[in-house]
Amino acid sequence: MSDNTEAAVGRGWRLWLVLVLLLLVAGGITARMLSLYVEEQSFLQTQGDARSLRTVQVPAHRGIITDRHGEPLAVSAPVATIWADPKMTDMQHDGLSKLAVLLKTNKKKLLAKLSENRSRRFLYLQRQVTPELAEKIRALRIPGVHVDREYKRYYPAAEVTTHLVGFTNLDGKGQEGLELAYEDWLKADAGKQLVMKDRLGRTIKHIREVKPALHGNDIQLSIDLRLQYLAYRELKASVEAHKADGGSIVMLDASTGEVLAMVNQPSYNPNDPKQRISTALRNRALTDTFEPGSTVKPMTVAAALMSGEYEPETIVNTAPGYMRVKGKTIRDHRNYGEIDISTIITKSSNVGVTKLSLSLPEGSVRNLYHNLGLGQATGIGFPGESTGYLPYLNSRQQVERATLSYGYGLSVTPLQLAQSYLALANDGVVSPVSLIRQSEAGKPVRVMPADVAVDVREMMETVISVKGTGRRAAVQGYRVAGKTGTVHKVGRGGYIDDQYISTFAGLAPVSDPRLVTVVMIDNPKGQEYYGGEVAAPVFSRAVGGALRLMNIPPDNWPEVNKQVAQR
Repeated sequence: MSDNTEAAVGRGWRLWLVLVLLLLVAGGITARMLSLYVEEQSFLQTQGDARSLRTVQVPAHRGIITDRHGEPLAVSAPVATIWADPKMTDMQHDGLSKLAVLLKTNKKKLLAKLSENRSRRFLYLQRQVTPELAEKIRALRIPGVHVDREYKRYYPAAEVTTHLVGFTNLDGKGQEGLELAYEDWLKADAGKQLVMKDRLGRTIKHIREVKPALHGNDIQLSIDLRLQYLAYRELKASVEAHKADGGSIVMLDASTGEVLAMVNQPSYNPNDPKQRISTALRNRALTDTFEPGSTVKPMTVAAALMSGEYEPETIVNTAPGYMRVKGKTIRDHRNYGEIDISTIITKSSNVGVTKLSLSLPEGSVRNLYHNLGLGQATGIGFPGESTGYLPYLNSRQQVERATLSYGYGLSVTPLQLAQSYLALANDGVVSPVSLIRQSEAGKPVRVMPADVAVDVREMMETVISVKGTGRRAAVQGYRVAGKTGTVHKVGRGGYIDDQYISTFAGLAPVSDPRLVTVVMIDNPKGQEYYGGEVAAPVFSRAVGGALRLMNIPPDNWPEVNKQVAQR
């Protein structure tokens, strides 16, 4: 064999050797990769987690809701969420027994819950725990168990303001009331941050901010929490005393239309989810409608005065105490005979207002009701607000025109009724009602001449006298004007003989009206059910206390009257 042949054979053998070695190396690498991927994945995952960069959420708090003086009505309190990564949780860790005790469960149930979700990477163990409890759990250092910070909504005034403020769900989204109405304004937008964590999930280094946390915007309501507490206390006491089904009080600022107090019964504590039963959730002052009864008689009288055909001294013959309108009998409590228009309000004469209404052009009373806001939404922006009902009537509907004049055949909410009284308190001008504190009053609308409003207001003052139906609404030291109302409740088959709605609507002080207030008691049980017996005393206590809290000077003390006379 020549030298060239031997050299070629040598080179071929070496090439094959190199090729075999390369294949062996490639096979070894492949085998190792398969081993790492299949057999040691868990180990590698743990080691990766021990040196991993994570994007974590930075919680942001929801906007604060306050009253007009800055008192908090809804705040976001810091809490924590306890969650687990079942796939990475050490089921043999000694701290699981202590964790079960802290979570108020037992170890067997906790292990069963983790085992059932072993394939998952996220599992809530408990939400909205106190920061103190969260620190105890964090100190256990259980692999796979994590503690995250979040916020929980808390309502300092609890049941006193709950129908206005509402509440949020577990995720912090508004479900009722202003929390729902202003969800877009109040809601927070959580931020994001890049951090380095160890294998126990502890943050060991903050790298950089990915997205800033945006806190929600605050809202300042028109509510005066002092008046809210006062009104709530008086309403609750009256509902309990008369064993009523419920009730509402609405108190407005006479000049601006701002809602100073709005309370309802029954109520509930929004901080306790177990109390959130359907019958207690709704804001009855805005959602429940009723026939206003005699509380709208002052408006019928105002329509008569606006026609130019009547004066406060005009005499109306109501004898013999009843009248027939197309087969329907309309009655007074007794025969008042010939009385002036002021006495029609004082005695709450159905016959008197019926005669006034039927003598006017067919749309006069209904149009004034509409201009005052009855039978339509107030525009307050509250979810679920009812519009009420105000019918259109023609000249042939004599009975309906008659009953409309004394508050039957239409339906209103307590807020609508209070809004209508703003015109009487504010010399014929109505400002838009608002639950949000206003830097200045909304654009007012004149709905009746000032002299008509003043005349009707003075007539309503006689209702509080010893001769009127609302004398129990009197407030010592202050002149009060108002009107009682008592109507049968409406059921599926018509009016219910033994169930009533008792109301009182009024304003004070008459010399310079500052407050307009409506009290509605739903189905009082017992011997007392008239508005003058049930609702008027609540008005007296609530408004009397409010006038004193607001430091409004008395206008009905003897020395005050003497000074006025001397001027």
